[in-house]
Amino acid sequence: MPRRRASISAVEVAPEIGKGAENRCALCERDVQHLSRHHLVPREEGGRHGPTADLCQPCHSSIHLLLDNKELARHYHTIEALRGAEKLQKYLHWIRRSRVERISNRRSKG
Repeated sequence: MPRRRASISAVEVAPEIGKGAENRCALCERDVQHLSRHHLVPREEGGRHGPTADLCQPCHSSIHLLLDNKELARHYHTIEALRGAEKLQKYLHWIRRSRVERISNRRSKG
């Protein structure tokens, strides 16, 4: 009797698809190893129990470097608004083409 070739079932493929989606940055949409939780409305501005987004470390640091908490609370409290932020466009263009997983802490503006 001839051997049948094993076929890949949906069950075998699904975990790989799910795994990548779990580690995808909500802002730059890259697959990364580690994510951090970003409060869409900063905790200091009343967003302690509000919605959050999982971001890669470079995106999270860059958001807080380029935008202050009042701007984030008033104008950029959704992922769509953050993606459209003029101050983030140059960064987003760079990071989407990059394989960087971590950047140094750049939160100090001084």
